Amino acid sequence: MVVTGKECADVVVIGAGAAGLACAADLATRGLSVRLLEADEAPGGRMRTDRVAGFTVDRGFQVFNTSYPQVKHRLHLRRLRLRRFNPAVLVSTTRGMRRYTDPTRDLRGSGDLLTWRAASPRDLLAVGALSARDMLEPAAMLRARPDTTTRIALTKAGVSQDLIDTFFRPFLSGVFLEEDLDTSSRVFHFVWRTFLRGTLCLPAEGIQAVPAQLASGLPSGVLSTEARVDRLTDDGVQFADGAEIHARAVVVATGARAAAHLVTGLHVPTGRTVSTIYHAAERSPLAEPTLVVDAGRRFLNTCVLTEVHPGFATDGRALVSTSVLGELSPERDDRIREALAEVYEVDTKSWETVHRITVPDALPAMPPPYPLTRTTRLSAGRYVCGDHRATGSLQGALASGARAAREVLADLDHGRTRTGSRSW
Repeated sequence: MVVTGKECADVVVIGAGAAGLACAADLATRGLSVRLLEADEAPGGRMRTDRVAGFTVDRGFQVFNTSYPQVKHRLHLRRLRLRRFNPAVLVSTTRGMRRYTDPTRDLRGSGDLLTWRAASPRDLLAVGALSARDMLEPAAMLRARPDTTTRIALTKAGVSQDLIDTFFRPFLSGVFLEEDLDTSSRVFHFVWRTFLRGTLCLPAEGIQAVPAQLASGLPSGVLSTEARVDRLTDDGVQFADGAEIHARAVVVATGARAAAHLVTGLHVPTGRTVSTIYHAAERSPLAEPTLVVDAGRRFLNTCVLTEVHPGFATDGRALVSTSVLGELSPERDDRIREALAEVYEVDTKSWETVHRITVPDALPAMPPPYPLTRTTRLSAGRYVCGDHRATGSLQGALASGARAAREVLADLDHGRTRTGSRSW
């Protein structure tokens, strides 16, 4: 992008991740002139996909949940050509593999549950009651519940420590990117609700198809890529070369740390770092599109992506994704490979490492008490949105972007922005 001299817009949105895309779309729909500035070469933020040696790999393992309200509102799901995961989770334990299946979707695959191999009758009743309440209770009532940790909430719901440690902890570790179930129970109940109501999928072209579709709906001239903002000014934004865009309002829709470089005094929540390693195997080690988690905490989750969609590989090999908390190292890579050999019961020595990536601040930490949403308004004409201002999810990012747009519109209508008296 090239900016010469001084341009003008009603609103500048910095960052074309999910939050920025939603905010810019809502503002443009209301007839405002909007500039959406993305420092990278393409929109998406953390939702990016790479093509590596004939494989389609996302920048960190991600799944797409069809039940998010913002997803239903903003996206054409059929155009994403979604490929589904099984409605089940396999848990590697010291007592062997356990299959936890949603019996409302796959009764025949629920043998481990129905024979009490995976959970006791008491646990089944407790999880059933918890699930029914989360699925059917109005969202306002969920928000009003007292907030505690997820572990305490599960215990109070009557779930045994054995099931918490065997299923909920390993499964939710990959969802919240933390190992001790310290995440807000409010967040847990909303996430559990979306799992019960929706389907976990991946777009056939990778997760970047989601922000690409959002970006395709923007009016021409709104989105500019490779446009890195150097600083905010009293009248808008400035680039490193001195070029400026004047604006009545500026919305910072980047990650929390990047936002803090632009907005003085912004609180940066603790971030969760996750790494993903992609292996290519001659044969699929698991002939089903099912997520595998580890009760032994050696990894967060693993799955055979080519069982979800064969098109993720072009040479006929299987593509295996495995994620862990923190960063990777050669020694850790070896331990992961050894763990996968045990879990899949195959020889992994010949597996080729296709790609490895670490994503800092992949999610914000969400300890209790945690507000499920918060204002994006920081001061006159200055707003910050993103999943770090809501919940760490696509839903949270989109909802925060939508809230920023509403607050900008309200302030512009009432002349409360820093430069609201100006006419461009």
